[in-house]
Amino acid sequence: MNSSVFQTNRAHISGNPKLREPQIQTYEALSAFAEDQARKDREAGIVLPVGCGKSGCITLAPFAFKARRALVVAPGLNIARQLAADFDPASQDMFYKKCGVLSAPPFPEPVEIRGNSTNLADLEEAEVVITNIQQLQGADNRWLERLPDDFFDLILFDEGHHSVAESWQTLKIKFPHAHIVNFSATPQRADGQLMAGNIIYSFPVGKAIQLGFVKRLKAVRLNPKSLRYVRREDDTEIEVDLEEVRRLGESDAGFRRSIVTSKETLDTIVDASIRQLQIIRNKTSDNRLKIIASALNYEHCIQVVEAYRARGFVAEYVHSREESAANDRVLANLDNHELDVIVQVRKLGEGFDHPYLSVAAVFSIFSNLSPFVQFVGRIMRVIKQGAPNHILNQGIVVFHSGANVARRWEDFQVYSEADQDYFDQLLSIEELDFDSADELETEPIIREYGAKDGYIVKKQTGVEMEEIDLLSDDPEIMAALNTLRERGLTPDQVKKFMELEPVQTTKVRERQARRSKLDDLIKIRATKMLKSHNLRHEARDLDLQRLGRTNFIVVKSAIDKSVNSAVGRSANERHEFTRADLDFIDQELDNILEKVEAEIFHGKS
Repeated sequence: MNSSVFQTNRAHISGNPKLREPQIQTYEALSAFAEDQARKDREAGIVLPVGCGKSGCITLAPFAFKARRALVVAPGLNIARQLAADFDPASQDMFYKKCGVLSAPPFPEPVEIRGNSTNLADLEEAEVVITNIQQLQGADNRWLERLPDDFFDLILFDEGHHSVAESWQTLKIKFPHAHIVNFSATPQRADGQLMAGNIIYSFPVGKAIQLGFVKRLKAVRLNPKSLRYVRREDDTEIEVDLEEVRRLGESDAGFRRSIVTSKETLDTIVDASIRQLQIIRNKTSDNRLKIIASALNYEHCIQVVEAYRARGFVAEYVHSREESAANDRVLANLDNHELDVIVQVRKLGEGFDHPYLSVAAVFSIFSNLSPFVQFVGRIMRVIKQGAPNHILNQGIVVFHSGANVARRWEDFQVYSEADQDYFDQLLSIEELDFDSADELETEPIIREYGAKDGYIVKKQTGVEMEEIDLLSDDPEIMAALNTLRERGLTPDQVKKFMELEPVQTTKVRERQARRSKLDDLIKIRATKMLKSHNLRHEARDLDLQRLGRTNFIVVKSAIDKSVNSAVGRSANERHEFTRADLDFIDQELDNILEKVEAEIFHGKS
């Protein structure tokens, strides 16, 4: 392919006041990585807390590498759709236009791999291809079989901690010369494997809070002075003090599970989370604020929901075992602020965005900190942008000290030192005074980031555009035009100012629209052909082989077959039509229809 927009267009990134600090710094770190001739590795990692503009960083990355053609891979369909929208030039929310990165076309040509709606020709014309990993899985994947090894020179993995998985590794092997960048809020998967590649840039959670990108968090730990439980091996009832609760929580998986499933401790977590929600609702006078709860499994979801409902709170759950329609209905209720509590088993993870979730109630067991940090991320989305001290921008995490939520950070050597310090304060139970055993609240101390940390305050002013209908007999408008003329503006300058900016489209969308039009056109022409021969649509005059086909089906099938044949396609391959194929069909359609009519109606009056 020819040079891409990523190579020829100069993007306004460094010094752009509409971009966030981590977006600019990510771009600069990636540019330095791409230009470093001495390095031998091709893979890098970027760690950004939720709410810091990760999707924007992904759209900027191809410019850092001056990519010929980039592949953007998401772990699921919802995130892939969000990323595709960021690249879509037809959208006013397209990242490049919204943030002034590119002021005018040409924009990078995007295409989204989605079933049969996209074909190889679309990908060949694209400069950035967006998809979810499921579209590229399987031993006989049609895309991986058909694409040459040098098709992409850059691969961007969103939620890159997944990229150590086998299906993601397949892409790295398939395109061996492509640079790879992993983007994530945490460098570790749920199974403890670390994200691949050296982390070349991370943005501290504390700084994100200070700048108002994410909510300020507070932890509420439930610390019983003593706890009575039944030991499973011999059915002996035992009462232990808090120190023993903590020790058993750290060492005994069965004990941890009992903590979050037994009615007594479950009710304690429910009550504490409700109390925290009521406090923050009263402070803010906003009843849209909600609780998100993490459960162990399907049955536990029902148990937790029951506990909240029993206290008069509207609670629902989502789970992978539920039909998608049922989950969609619950999420719609959430978006419409008809719920107080939503319960889930790692269902509302990456890409889920509902900023009114303000209390995280932990009823599940986390084997390491990575999935815990991701769960807490659900309550970190700010409600008021750029207002770090706003009363609505606060989140609360509620957990039981016996559930061993707090863990050491040996696995997180790759995390920034500032993040380790922040989560240590939020989660640590060690060296705290447990003499007062009811509840213990901790709000991490966030160190100030000043000029020495590269923090620069920037101001942005709003720009408004007013549309005016030009009516030549309106005296006010004529006076305004005279003013413009007196100020020295030429007609061409006025015309350029008033020109309507066209809505941008893409080549793939054009091709898909043309293919859809062809289907409709064939139906119309088949109907006209029947009408010209005085044959009814649903009759079977033309069904000479007695297959039960109507006149319309016979004619349309014949046209479809001839159209496919004209461009060397067989049945069921219309999704493979290229723009060149469609151009040829446009030119030859009348001839094709004439031949079909002669073949079908030969000898008929």
